[in-house]
Amino acid sequence: MHIPGHRQGRGLPEGFLELGNQALFSLDLTELPGLDDLHHPQGPIARAQELAAALYGADRSFFLVNGTTVGIEALMLAVVGQREVIVPRNAHRSFLGGLILAGADPVYVYPETIPGFGLDCGVAPAAIRQALVGHPGVAAIFALYPNYYGVVGDLAGQARIAQGAARPLLVDEAHGAHLRFHPDLPEDAISKGAAACVQSTHKLGGSLTQTSLLHLKGRLINGEGVAAALRLLETTSPSYILMASLDLARQQLALRGRVLLERALGLAEELRGRLSRIHGLRLLAQEDLPDGNYGLDLTKLVISVRGLGLTGYQVRDLLAERYRVYVEMADSSHLVAFVTIGATRKDCLMLACALEDLAAREKSLPGAILPEAPRAYNKVMRPRDAWFSRAERVALAEAGGRICAETVAVYPPGIPALYPGEEITPEIIEYLTTIRDLGIPYQGPSDPALKTLKVVVE
Repeated sequence: MHIPGHRQGRGLPEGFLELGNQALFSLDLTELPGLDDLHHPQGPIARAQELAAALYGADRSFFLVNGTTVGIEALMLAVVGQREVIVPRNAHRSFLGGLILAGADPVYVYPETIPGFGLDCGVAPAAIRQALVGHPGVAAIFALYPNYYGVVGDLAGQARIAQGAARPLLVDEAHGAHLRFHPDLPEDAISKGAAACVQSTHKLGGSLTQTSLLHLKGRLINGEGVAAALRLLETTSPSYILMASLDLARQQLALRGRVLLERALGLAEELRGRLSRIHGLRLLAQEDLPDGNYGLDLTKLVISVRGLGLTGYQVRDLLAERYRVYVEMADSSHLVAFVTIGATRKDCLMLACALEDLAAREKSLPGAILPEAPRAYNKVMRPRDAWFSRAERVALAEAGGRICAETVAVYPPGIPALYPGEEITPEIIEYLTTIRDLGIPYQGPSDPALKTLKVVVE
């Protein structure tokens, strides 16, 4: 119940599967005559990108072979530069690279939370409006849609505010490559009024890992500037295997996306019904969302395990070690399982049986009490300035009051608990100490043991 969405080949486009083992390597070519150049497309790559733009309702689309990360960084360079940019504080750590490379100054806005679950569910348009009042010179507004939990916020409301201020709305739509292809899913970002979005086609669209699409719509963004940023950031040796998988995934979604997603939604609904009958589990549903234009991608199952007396991390590990079932992610209280276009009824049955057995056998075990990630941050310096400042290592326990020179993010979902340039508070120290001692996965710090942090020498 994990990405990539093709599920070890089950959801790959037929044209890819027909190649066979050895023939697949015949696609591993470079810029030969007739094969076009990703960085100056005039032939088949240009045509493939035009087809992608037409399918997604964009004016221009770009194939990405360095993931959605490179698309976000390119937008930051091309659109924002060293100016201010409104960014949700639960943005993926790939935004950090864009902030550092561009020298941008983030203006953070905070998402609403879901009562009873404690999960982020999107930034209210009013928060964007208020941020624009305090920072009228921002270059752009970034949004996350949907988030890792499949929750979508009021993107149309954000778009109206952005358009009224003549500022582009840029969307991290990494988890939304499939949304456009079924009416029971939330509308996609371009349909909601985004000026640009970046989608991880490999996650839920059926292409190979590392492939994404960047779409532009309207006149607020210079497409040539984005192309120039991609030439600067992206590999000069793009894989034609990866690009072929993007084009074939686009074709499959165009021709069969509705049918494939109808099946995935049906499987997800069956699984949701069965899991909802397990004592100790609670599944996130539309009625749990707060008032406002919030919605859910129903191919993602968010399962609260608080009632089992276990953490999400403990349940995830038990599922993998005991039952050979792999969910997409876990946090302190939840599991997230994806039912993709490559998922099978057997996959869903294995997860259901595993959780039924686990709930019966393990629910009396005490779960570790995990702190929530701190929600208050004090930005002292721009991320780029802190990143390039003279730094020293100090013990984590003694870092209070210092300015962080690196980042730490629990991964997944990859949301930084600390950005470079932020003050290290006692709450942050307590949180990082806890995740370190419990062995919760994290990325970013130069000290893999997280006993020390890099701080700015003041």
